[in-house]
Amino acid sequence: MDTLKITKKIIGMYEVKAKKSFGQNFLIDDNVLESIAGLVDTNMDDLIIEIGPGLGNLTHYLKQKSNLLLFEVDKNMVEVIENRFEDKSNLKLIFNDVLKVNIDEEIRILEKEKSKKFNKVKVVANLPYYITSPILFKLLEESQIIDEIVVMVQNEVADRINAMVKNKDYGILTLMMEFYAKCTKEIVVSPNSFIPAPKVTSAVIRIKKENKYENVNKEIFKELVHKAFANRRKKMINSLCMNNFMNLSKEDIKNIFVNCNLSELTRAEELTIHKYIELTNYIDNTAKSC
Repeated sequence: MDTLKITKKIIGMYEVKAKKSFGQNFLIDDNVLESIAGLVDTNMDDLIIEIGPGLGNLTHYLKQKSNLLLFEVDKNMVEVIENRFEDKSNLKLIFNDVLKVNIDEEIRILEKEKSKKFNKVKVVANLPYYITSPILFKLLEESQIIDEIVVMVQNEVADRINAMVKNKDYGILTLMMEFYAKCTKEIVVSPNSFIPAPKVTSAVIRIKKENKYENVNKEIFKELVHKAFANRRKKMINSLCMNNFMNLSKEDIKNIFVNCNLSELTRAEELTIHKYIELTNYIDNTAKSC
């Protein structure tokens, strides 16, 4: 399949172009498209959710592997998808912002329409880079059905997700992703694989959801991580205090650090996720005993 040729034809036929407002760049490298589709182990008893299918280049490869549920926010791209794929027996397209929908509810509606329950539900997408984190956290935090996510992101985002403690890239994204899942970088993608070519190198990551910390208070953990890194150049105690962590006084926070064997000089990027979990559990247990 010559995706570049097809893309140029579609662009000319519909007079469409990649919109910066939607973070669109059209993936036209068939080797990359095949590789992404190949990362997903699915069949026609499963479901793949694609976010922002655009011209349908990746959709073409995914449609051969599974049932598809597409979310597209650009009405021009909706028209392209509707006309490009005449056989919609295993494809449903929803014109809506994925951040504004209840994904699990849409999955259940589709199951009801098809009178079947999908064995596996996975997400595959070339995500708009400017809203990568909100989409990832929505998929990880809100969906109880999706078990795996394969997405294109900026290469630097992939590096931040997999950063090691005490590294400059280590931060909120690293810890929150590790809390919910195991993430691996699978493919590095050149800007030349897109039209228009983005200014950054991209990467395809695979996120496998895990329940390693299902008994940990998620809300305390989230607030702790976000407020610890809100002023990452400062000592962690000061950052938590400045950002009104759980309405605790500076003296309260110092006592927590003492009881968890942490120095007052500790900075947010120096703690592993296990230490953040220990802090979370101590705070949660202390609050319950009050």
